[in-house]
Amino acid sequence: MGAVMAALSVEARRRLSRPSCLSHCTTSAARYHRSDSSDSDLELSTVRHQPEGLDQLQAQTKFTRKELQSLYRGFKNVRQAEECPSGMVDEETFKSIYSQFFPQGDASTYAHFLFNAFDIDRNGSIRFEDFVIGLSVLLRGSVTEKLNWAFNLYDINKDGYITKEEMLAIMKSIYDMMGRYTYPCVRDDAPSEHVDKFFQKMDKNRDGVVTIEEFIETCQKDENIMNSMQLFENVI
Repeated sequence: MGAVMAALSVEARRRLSRPSCLSHCTTSAARYHRSDSSDSDLELSTVRHQPEGLDQLQAQTKFTRKELQSLYRGFKNVRQAEECPSGMVDEETFKSIYSQFFPQGDASTYAHFLFNAFDIDRNGSIRFEDFVIGLSVLLRGSVTEKLNWAFNLYDINKDGYITKEEMLAIMKSIYDMMGRYTYPCVRDDAPSEHVDKFFQKMDKNRDGVVTIEEFIETCQKDENIMNSMQLFENVI
C-alpha cells in the first residue's frame, strides 16, 4: 500500500516539474492562481464530449471553480496533443502519457491498473469527470477516501476483495516502473516478499482475501502508509 501511494506521489511531483502539455493535465490546479479574469467558463461548446456542469463537479470534488476550469484546459490540451477526437482519453493514450513520467522503467502495466481505477464506469475511456473526481480524492480526500481509492486500485477484478495474486500484480508493476532504479537496488524477489508480509498482516481471518474493512484497518495502523499518504497534501 505504501508503495502505491509513494509511486503516485512521485508521479504527481514529476508532473508538477514538467512544462509539457501532457503534464499540464494534472499540474494546472497547482498553477490555478496564475489564471486571470479571462478564464470565465469551461468551453463546453467547443468539444464533442461535454463535461458535466461546473456546479455539479464542484459539489462532487474538493476543487474550486477556477481550479476546475484550469484542469479542464489541461485535459483538453492532452486530448488535442494525443489526437483524441472523442473528447475522452483511451487506455493506449493514457499509457503513452504516463510512460513519459517514468522513462527509465516500464510503466505500461501499472498505467493499465491506474487507468482502470480512474475509469469509473468501465467503458474503456477516461472522461474529464472521471479524472477530476479521482484526482480530488488523491489530493484532497480524507484518509478513508484515499484508502478506498487505493483498495479499488488493488481490487483488479472489482469483486470487492483483494487476493494475494492481485496485490502481487500491482507490486510487480510498481517495481517494473521504478523499483529497479531505486537506491539501493532491490532484489527480483522483493515484490513477492513484500506482498507475503503485508498480505498476512491484512488478512486477519486467514480466508485468503482482504476485505475493504481489513484493508483500511491495517493501513490506518501502519505509520509508513500514513506518512506516504501525507505526501499528497503538498502537491496542490
